[in-house]
Amino acid sequence: LSLKFGDIGNLKGLAIRLLLTTSYYQLSIQNWFSLHRLQLLYNHSEQATFNATRIYAPASYSFHCEHVSSLQRYDALLIPSSANDVSQLWEVTFIDFQIQSFNIQEGRFAYAKDCASFFSPAILMGLVMSLILLLVLAYALHMLIHLKSLDRHYECKASPAYFAQMKENDMGDEKEPLRSCGNESYELRSQQFCKIYI
Repeated sequence: LSLKFGDIGNLKGLAIRLLLTTSYYQLSIQNWFSLHRLQLLYNHSEQATFNATRIYAPASYSFHCEHVSSLQRYDALLIPSSANDVSQLWEVTFIDFQIQSFNIQEGRFAYAKDCASFFSPAILMGLVMSLILLLVLAYALHMLIHLKSLDRHYECKASPAYFAQMKENDMGDEKEPLRSCGNESYELRSQQFCKIYI
């Protein structure tokens, strides 16, 4: 596929040549096309050559990518053919690039295979945030399941009062009759025991 732009500034006869091939793959049971090489020509001679990577699609589809570029910030799908080539001096970027080499009907692109990978940075960030929210929700659910009502823990834990058994003769010294409301009461005076009214 050759795109001819004619004379642009100092570039005489500028053209971009795309070398496309088609191959049949038994695993997918269909033909696939791929872009192998991109050549820049001006002054009617080849000036720069880039090898293309990861630009392929089924033959009945088109290929679409937001950026096809030789720059690293755009994932560099175009690589200079050699370190000593003049293509090192060129920076090539296609914006909103779409290509289809075969099975073109009514001059329109077929359904596009996009170059964006499934794990793009935005998708990865969304997956991480979803995982964090799920962990927080699971922890909150775990805490709710293991939550117990407070009335089970506030039972009376005090031990019953213990009073040492006293002999009858000791009781005579320790008790004193009390008069209150016509009933006879006794008060224990020993400090080692608490006061009990009978």
